[in-house]
Amino acid sequence: MNDAGIETGPPPKRARQGLSARLARLVSTRRFQSWASRFPLTRGIARREGEEIFDLVAGFVHSQVLHALAEFGVLHMLLEAPLSARTVAARIGLEARRAEVLLRAGAALGLMTLKRDGTYAISRKGAAILGVPGLEAMILHHRAFYRDLEDPSAFFRDGSDAELARFWPYVFGQAAEIEPDVARRYSDLMADSQELVAEETLRTVRFDGVKTLMDVGGGSGTFLAAVAAAHPGLEGTLFDLPEVVPAAEERFRRAGIADRIDVVAGSFRDMPLPVGAETIALVRVLYDHADETVALLLRRVRDALPPGGRLIVSEPMTGGAGPIRPGDTYFALYTLAMGTGRTRSPEEIRALMLDAGFVQVAHRLTRRPFITSVIEARRGDDDSVSKKIDT
Repeated sequence: MNDAGIETGPPPKRARQGLSARLARLVSTRRFQSWASRFPLTRGIARREGEEIFDLVAGFVHSQVLHALAEFGVLHMLLEAPLSARTVAARIGLEARRAEVLLRAGAALGLMTLKRDGTYAISRKGAAILGVPGLEAMILHHRAFYRDLEDPSAFFRDGSDAELARFWPYVFGQAAEIEPDVARRYSDLMADSQELVAEETLRTVRFDGVKTLMDVGGGSGTFLAAVAAAHPGLEGTLFDLPEVVPAAEERFRRAGIADRIDVVAGSFRDMPLPVGAETIALVRVLYDHADETVALLLRRVRDALPPGGRLIVSEPMTGGAGPIRPGDTYFALYTLAMGTGRTRSPEEIRALMLDAGFVQVAHRLTRRPFITSVIEARRGDDDSVSKKIDT
């Protein structure tokens, strides 16, 4: 942990091990690669790195195999019983040879196993996919992401007209302009994928003794409902755009906690946040927005909290000085495709919090950082930064 309260560790091993220019040029030669693949002390390394490189090259095919299996519902079929390729082909309307290729690819990726009798059985990894809330919906939703990345050079040059940006209109404050079915897809996907984030956040930070919690940008209320269920004495407030209020109210009614939860419609862009909560949560909110919007939100959060009140931020983050795959590849490109916001490191979020008047900023390590990371902070007592945005 550094002097600012951020829990830190050494950068990932590979981030620390840079090659000198001379050695890099040597490694990049065909002659060296041929030698390394034969020499007893290096051939294991050469093979392992070769396989890793091949996985990078073939990764887009792997993701499309996963997408096809999800679209055809193959894993659900195999969850009931092992099936032959011919049986699967008949059920999903494919030519037997093509179904065989798909199933063998799934087996090669570890999603199923090919048994001696020629049937395919679901594997532990394949079953785990079915057990993750919202994961299949996210896999199918990737159609839009694939199209945005179809021309990578154009994507990185300007990313204009990205399809994902049209899927997430709430980020741009355009919720009132979209069709009901789009709004429903948005809300369903957010709610399903939020379950794991809520679970991981509750494992990481304690809500014992918290009497009042406000979830800002809480969507249909998945996170707030999870906290309220775990802490029966807690009362909550959900603050989000008017278009998602009905879904949140319905969720709280079904959960039997509507009497403990207030739902307030509004936009932090246009109005101060309701006051009265001792803890405020921002779950997968900051990375949807640009720095200036985040600065506005954080100051409004500070103004809504009492002195010493707690802020909890939970969302995927980058690795900072040591890039990591979830935050620096998937989520970084996803937010880039959205056309607003970005995935930030814990240090970057800390700086934004300090500028907004928070203190005691601490990064809490989660068990599954590929799902979310958590940062806590307290409202400072210095009123000099308070109320600036409302004057």
